[in-house]
Amino acid sequence: MQTRYVDVAVIGAGSAGLVAFRTARQHTDNVVLIEGGAYGTTCARVGCMPSKLLIAAAEAAHAAHAAPAFGIETGTVKVDGVAVMNRVRSERDRFVGFVVEGVNNIPEEQRIRGYARFLDDHRLQVGDDLTIVAKRIVIATGSTPAYPRSWDDLGDRLLVNDDIFDWQDLPSSIAVFGPGVIGLELGQALHRLGVDVHMFGLGGRIGPLTDPDVISSARKAMQAEFYLDDNADVSRMERVGDAVEIDFVDTDGKARSISVDYVVAATGRRPSVAGLGLENTRLPLDGRGVPLFDTETLRVGESHVFIAGDANNDRPLLHEATDEGRIAGSNAGRYPNVRPGERRTPLGVVFSDPQIAMVGSTFGALAGSDYVTGEVSFEDQGRSRVMLKNQGLLRVYADTTSGRFLGAEMFGPRAEHLGHLLAWAHQAGLTIGQMLEMPFYHPVIEEGLRSALRDVATKIGNTVARAA
Repeated sequence: MQTRYVDVAVIGAGSAGLVAFRTARQHTDNVVLIEGGAYGTTCARVGCMPSKLLIAAAEAAHAAHAAPAFGIETGTVKVDGVAVMNRVRSERDRFVGFVVEGVNNIPEEQRIRGYARFLDDHRLQVGDDLTIVAKRIVIATGSTPAYPRSWDDLGDRLLVNDDIFDWQDLPSSIAVFGPGVIGLELGQALHRLGVDVHMFGLGGRIGPLTDPDVISSARKAMQAEFYLDDNADVSRMERVGDAVEIDFVDTDGKARSISVDYVVAATGRRPSVAGLGLENTRLPLDGRGVPLFDTETLRVGESHVFIAGDANNDRPLLHEATDEGRIAGSNAGRYPNVRPGERRTPLGVVFSDPQIAMVGSTFGALAGSDYVTGEVSFEDQGRSRVMLKNQGLLRVYADTTSGRFLGAEMFGPRAEHLGHLLAWAHQAGLTIGQMLEMPFYHPVIEEGLRSALRDVATKIGNTVARAA
């Protein structure tokens, strides 16, 4: 058995782990990066990038189908599922290759292959023949799809999003459970590529949205395109041969049965901390066995251990994971001089069509606060109608007293761009009046944002809206 002593050990070579490793090295060279799985981040391998490749193909197909509305005849539109998935896998592998190349540039002696397990607060067992004694440790083990274990009875007819990107061809039909970020993106994209899609959810939630009016707008648009029940009543789901039979009560209150090729579990993800041996440590854990940590320093309790990225399930987004990797790596590197890290304005985007964007404080988070809401519908917004993208609703929230912009939720065309503008305004601490003083071109979708801001300004009074 070999024993190695290090200043910092980073467990996990994903987005957060890679940044944590590089940041910790700014304080000490005695750092190791431990990874038992394949190199290549979740984003590159099974997340952000391959999903956008599938969505891009779906957008091309949808544009061809929608062309006659502009007076343009395209003829019969045919989707070649094999070609679609060939491009998805090829480009996915290219993105993964860039990540792997970056990892391989790390000195070999600082890259350790194998799964790590805590023996105690400072000792990690890696594989069968290596013990690492670390003064400080960063947990950056990411997350894994979560679904009811009873669904395992479906065998290879049950898929998670990770599996989809290895398809050789598109199936005829699927049932998606979970209209969250992953479910909406992949479900709508597959529908537009010719797959028969049924989507089921619970609790009336659509994506990450919390504003009931925006949820209603999103539900209306999605249900007009494919079957979606965000508060489903499913009584049976059983594998029969190479298919899955599902009995449910539909949105009209009628009992129905369908047979699909696959069930896609998009019911969320859980931190990948099982098997780390955290029970062998004195680290404080919650009821799920996830370390309790300070969201500003990412320090677990009062220990020398830090947790970053999807492993802490705080803000499971790529840019947040890299920020957390920087904070955790910096604090682990200079420990015990632990400092709060700078965080950016919360920003989330769902690449459905129309898109969803969440900025700053959400409707749900503002419950009980003194705020005013302004809104605009995109149904009659000029540029949106020009592009035949006139669906959705934008709601912005402002402090009643100061007029400061607090946040927004939206479902609308090109929300990824509106989301960025609003995130910059929020991070700059602008008031509604200051935002209205910014230039707005014509005709652009951003004019819809101006309408929502004017709605807020009217409600709180222009004097307050302009207050610094």
